[in-house]
Order: sequence, then C-alpha cells, then structure tokens
Amino acid sequence: MTDTQAALRVRNAGGNTPTLTEWGVNSEYGVLRDVLLGPVETFHWMEDNAEFSSIVRETLRSGDRFDKQLAMRQHREIVDAYEIAGVKVHTTERNEHTPYQIYTRDSSFMTPYGAVICQLANPRRRGEYANVIRFYVSKGIPIYDMISAGNFEGGDFNIIEPGCVLIGYTGKRCEEVSAKQIGGWFENEGWEIRYAPIDEFYVHIDLMICMLAEKLAAVCVDTTEPGIVQWLKGKGIEIIPVSFQDTMALGCNVVALGDDRVLSTSDSKDLNQKLRAIGFEVFDPDVTMFTKAGGGVHCMCQPLRRDAV
Repeated sequence: MTDTQAALRVRNAGGNTPTLTEWGVNSEYGVLRDVLLGPVETFHWMEDNAEFSSIVRETLRSGDRFDKQLAMRQHREIVDAYEIAGVKVHTTERNEHTPYQIYTRDSSFMTPYGAVICQLANPRRRGEYANVIRFYVSKGIPIYDMISAGNFEGGDFNIIEPGCVLIGYTGKRCEEVSAKQIGGWFENEGWEIRYAPIDEFYVHIDLMICMLAEKLAAVCVDTTEPGIVQWLKGKGIEIIPVSFQDTMALGCNVVALGDDRVLSTSDSKDLNQKLRAIGFEVFDPDVTMFTKAGGGVHCMCQPLRRDAV
C-alpha cells in the first residue's frame, strides 16, 4: 500500500485512531489557525439547487439576480477578515463544473483524526469530493474516512465540545443512515453522540446552532427541538438566542475564531450587537451574494487547524 492510499482512510475500525499533531480540530471554538475556502472565481448561483434549499427557493421567488463583481468584493472581505484575525487561508482548485465548491463545509469536515469526505445530495455537486481529496493529499492531511451509507454534508457535524458532537439530518441532504454511520465511527472513538432529526426546510443543523466560544452558543430556539436546547443547557452552555427570521438569513451561521472573536455577517445585526455587548470582537462583512445562494460564512469555511482545547 502506498503512502497516499494509506492516507485515504486512517480510521481504526475499533476506535483509538491517533489524533493529528499538525492539523485537525477538536472543537468549533479553539483559536482558528488554518481554514479552507472555495474559489470565488467559478462561483455562480445554481437554480437547480432550489430543490435542495429553502433559501434558494425564496431567492428565486424574490427575483434577485447574481452579481459576479459584488460576489468577488464580498469574498475579498471574508478573506481580509480571516487574515486580520491571523488565520492562514487555503483555497481549493478552480473547477467550472463545481461552482458551489465555495461552500467548503458541505463536501468535507475536519476532526481531530483527519478529514471526512462527504456525499452530497445534489448530483450536480457530487464532483466536489474530488477537489477536496486532491487538496488534502497535496497538503499531507490524512482522510479519516469517506461517507458511503448515504447523503451527508459537513454542516450537520457540529462539535459542541471536545469529545461530544451533535449530528443533524433532514432525510434529504443528510440521511439518517449516513448520520448513524458517522455516529458509529465516533462512538468507537469514545465520543458522546446526540442526533438531531430536523425538517429539511432548515437544511443543516449549523443554521440553527453554532458554537461561539467554550460554553457559549448561538441558537435559534424557535426551531431547535426543546430537548436539544435542554441538552445544551445541561452541559452548562449559555445560549444567545437568534430569531427565526435572522436564522433564515443565515444569521446564526457564524464562525468562532477563538479568543472571543467571531466572523459573522452585516445582516446579523441582533446577534452582532449581543456579542459586542459581552466583549466579543465581531467581523461582519456583507455576504449577501452567498447567503442568497443558500450558505453563510460557516458553510463557506472548513477549519483545518484549531488550537486544541
């Protein structure tokens, strides 16, 4: 077996997979050091993605139109925010056939053991797996495993704290069978698993719940199952509520940068105000060309390396 072949699945079937030393994340809030973004040069709105996103359906009904130059400027603001925060930005290669590669959280997600390659629901997006595999191999980042049981996208793998993950599934973009496949892997690693079946209208669990810092989360309490809310509170996690209206504009879909810093959006005014009131530094670029296509800043980033907590 070659080194490349060995790196394409490092998961030990019985658990006890070694943690990475140079890459990996064990939380959603440790200081972010490296992030993977998609190439904005090939991004455009895909109307056939309306079948898979309630947000896209609303955008099409509204009559809004894609503005390429505006998207380029907004993406530059996102990159600038990461660089100001001291985060090294990596980008997948360009591919004109995968314009939604911009949402790098969908096609893979990072763990303490390596990257997991996902299986996307939209047939027009499934080719995105090739770009991320090539990226990981080129950087020497091991692949923990590849999802094979059914559709699953990275926005439904939500690390709440080290060794504890909330796994969402709608039955369409993410299916129960694949959620249970992933959950089984991490149970073998000794993790606590909580499953969160949600209506497909809400797309992914990271539209409803995002960790901001240790023991602090942004949560849309209007749409999140009360049992999940109580489970979070039972872990001592303080909840900052986000309204349903803001959630559907991706206002809860934010990125913790660590050290009480958050990448949010200009439209998430209520959450931004609450975070600043408790001492957070908030980066809030305008990202409407991306949110109207169905994904926020959390959907657009794949953390590659965070400080362990």
